[in-house]
Amino acid sequence: MTENSHLDWRSFLLEWSGEWADSLPDGETRNEENEAARRTRWLGFPPASEEQIAALEQRLGRQLPPSYREFLQVSDGWRHAGGFVSLLAGTAEARWHDNESGLAVMFEEYLDEDAGPEERREADIWRRGLQLDVESDATYVLMDPEDVDEDGEWAVYTWAGWRAAPPERHANFLAFMRDMHREFHSLRAQPGEGEPEFVNDTTRKLDASVEEARVEALRGGWERALRALDEAKAYGRPRAAGLGDQIRRLLGQTSSVYFTGLVTDRRYASELLPPLVAEHAAHSYRDDSTLTFHLRGADENLVALAYATLEQVRGGTHRYTAAGPFGEAVDRARDLARWGDTDGAWRVLRDALSSWEPSGPDLLAPLGWLADPVLGPVMTPERGRELLSTPRGGHAGKAPGPTAGLDPDDLAWLAEPDPGNNRTSYRFVLVEGVEPEELPTRLADGEDAVLNEPMTLWDARHRLLHNRREFSSDEDKALMAVGRAGAGWSFAFDGEPAAFDWRRFVSPAPAAGAGTRAVVVWSGLRTWHGEPFFHLSVARNGIEQYAFTYMDGEVRRSGKIPLALEPSRYFEHPEGSERERSLLEAVSGEFGVRLPRHALMHGRLPTFTTRSWTRPPTNGETYVVIRMH
Repeated sequence: MTENSHLDWRSFLLEWSGEWADSLPDGETRNEENEAARRTRWLGFPPASEEQIAALEQRLGRQLPPSYREFLQVSDGWRHAGGFVSLLAGTAEARWHDNESGLAVMFEEYLDEDAGPEERREADIWRRGLQLDVESDATYVLMDPEDVDEDGEWAVYTWAGWRAAPPERHANFLAFMRDMHREFHSLRAQPGEGEPEFVNDTTRKLDASVEEARVEALRGGWERALRALDEAKAYGRPRAAGLGDQIRRLLGQTSSVYFTGLVTDRRYASELLPPLVAEHAAHSYRDDSTLTFHLRGADENLVALAYATLEQVRGGTHRYTAAGPFGEAVDRARDLARWGDTDGAWRVLRDALSSWEPSGPDLLAPLGWLADPVLGPVMTPERGRELLSTPRGGHAGKAPGPTAGLDPDDLAWLAEPDPGNNRTSYRFVLVEGVEPEELPTRLADGEDAVLNEPMTLWDARHRLLHNRREFSSDEDKALMAVGRAGAGWSFAFDGEPAAFDWRRFVSPAPAAGAGTRAVVVWSGLRTWHGEPFFHLSVARNGIEQYAFTYMDGEVRRSGKIPLALEPSRYFEHPEGSERERSLLEAVSGEFGVRLPRHALMHGRLPTFTTRSWTRPPTNGETYVVIRMH
């Protein structure tokens, strides 16, 4: 059963005609046909007879698809189909296009040997399509007799060169006509000067559905709400786009999300402006001329706020704040996320949602924190769905089950290969009983013994290299991210260490463990294509207690190694990543530590540069110094 089986074509077309007639300014000059259509409130023509339809099918050599045939039985053609087709074909005008436009050649030029069926169909439609546009603004409407569904419906394709987009596919003629009705509405939704207010039964019904969707979204029913909002948005109804964009942004969608109609409202600026600006910053490449494009109608103060926020976002200094108990939770969550506990930060934010108060009726959720450099990485699409499913803003509903945490409770995840299935290299220092901000004083000297503001490791490396003017092969200073490694432990982590030089390696464990206990782990390949190695050293009160290094098939060891970490248990059997995983699990169990995978791979953490992990060269050892001016 096709959807057109349930459509009363005559009622639909009469309603459309009346809406069109009522939308015309009284003083507008119209041609005779349009004036007659306005007076009669009918954009169509007399019905086509069965003889006329049969004659068309005989001329085409094809049976017409059901929805187009049923349309013709009500009106033999149509005026003003949307905003750019002024006359749509009836039985007399419908004809095979047969590449009359010459566009087949242009579309075929874009095809390559890897072109898929959809791309080939876009090229072939110009040779085999049935043309329905008779008069239009350079817009083509073609039905494809080869793109047929199980009900015998032909897909309809529309294309206009000035749209700079591929042909748009409509499932059948009815879907096309409904889309054109939506297009007509969206173009009339904001009347120009001197035009009548565009209000009718359709707009009233849609506006009511927008309000119902708003309340439904706050109750946690975001899926139903989004469907209603998208339908209203297609008709150009105010509020629908801005409300729907809030839902889409929390689902992880950033493209074409502009919070239209709401972002320029002062009540919502603190929540909606930062994520909009952050998306601009991520893709603008310092061309800020387009920032105000989506702020049309904003006053000077709001535009100034947008540029100030942009500067903060680029500098990593933007801080999200909120009022009341939810604002207090934001501060607690930021402290957790700052040191890598994004799971804990999310739990704090999620549990505080019931206390969140919107700054206006059209704000569906707190979104400003998505642009916060520390809090933003806490969000994932899965957590966005959990947030959207949670009743908030004073509305009741059933709370969803919690999403799974992102961080394992151990270190074993470090043994997983990277996305290219390559072995990863890393090194880290764990220190017991000290706060993360104390680590630079234990592992660095001078001006390096200061934490940088949280940033991605990529940004931190880029900034370090940009500021360095001298590079020496005699030292191995590590850029390390800092955070908490579980109860009572802090970590410093380097995900891209230099090659391991065992002859000159100096473990930082003794210096880091002054007055406490410290653990150093370094795993990777000695060279880019070399054999794997694994180093562990443990110090207490500034003295190394034990250590081992597996390299070239041998184990070098010192001190009394606990049975759980005994190298012979791991290097005689299994091989590769399973051996590394087992070792990391043992280190986790021995010291009760873990590392935050999500924060290290996707978040922003404070960083600093350690002192060298290698001793100075001795007589006879050469090294290279490169100075850049």
